[in-house]
Amino acid sequence: MSTPTETDAFEVDDSSIERMRFYGRLFLGACIVATLVGIVALIALVFDVVVEAWGWLTWEFLTHPPSYLAEHYDPSNYGDLPTGPGGIYPAIVGSIYLIAMTAVFTLVLGVGAAIYLEEYARDTKLTSFIEANIANLAGVPSIVYGLLGLALFVRAMGAGSSLLAGALTLTLLILPIVIVQTQEALRAVPDSMRQASYGTGATKWQTIRNVVLPEAIPGIMTGIILSLSRAIGETAPIIMVGAATSMFAPPNLTDPTGSFAAMPMQIFEWAKAPEDDFQHIAAAGIIVLLTVLLLMNAVAIYIRNKYDR
Repeated sequence: MSTPTETDAFEVDDSSIERMRFYGRLFLGACIVATLVGIVALIALVFDVVVEAWGWLTWEFLTHPPSYLAEHYDPSNYGDLPTGPGGIYPAIVGSIYLIAMTAVFTLVLGVGAAIYLEEYARDTKLTSFIEANIANLAGVPSIVYGLLGLALFVRAMGAGSSLLAGALTLTLLILPIVIVQTQEALRAVPDSMRQASYGTGATKWQTIRNVVLPEAIPGIMTGIILSLSRAIGETAPIIMVGAATSMFAPPNLTDPTGSFAAMPMQIFEWAKAPEDDFQHIAAAGIIVLLTVLLLMNAVAIYIRNKYDR
């Protein structure tokens, strides 16, 4: 009877190694295909929108109010128009003002709630129940938040179809995402950094302000980027709060209780128009909306990278 040698424990079947390598290559291929599907779909969508908008996106389109006539948007007719050309300027100003107010409300409420739940609240069943419900609220359809904003801000608070009501409704929509992402960013800060701060005599608030928050800012900004990107393109909530489909003057920036128009609403109005030319106009509006979104995200990414350690 032969006795096992010292090298027997290290012997590996070559067929099992090849099988594991095959599974690894198969998994890598599946990941590449999944990535390409999203990238190809995005490129095809952007290409189609650019082709539709080609020749219709002009400086006049960015600086003039909308019109009910499609020929007012055609650059070849600019010289023959008795009035000015059509554009999307009031909706651009309204969307920027709307998303700026939403960002302020979300930053204060979302980050503040996350700091309390993560740093101050005790680990009780009530806290766990609240956190579970906040996570569930992130998956609620946007139309539900629109109905809530209509009942709470437009009617109960008497804000009417105003910028304030729209911003508060969008804040409710994206608040769960910001809270959950901020909590994850705060948990990622090593507890040893907190203990070191306490060891130097710092208070809890000083530790959060000077140690925890600077380390968590990249993660917090990631959540804000994702949430605001969703909010700027939402149509259902602002329809429910009564955003104007077309405005011929930008909203008054000193009066948040006034009426407003937003780019998603204006694009929706153009897209459902029966004339074929309005499809080109809607595509031009989509490019403007994507450009504003990319510029907004670029600023947020710069802030995130600046504080990334």
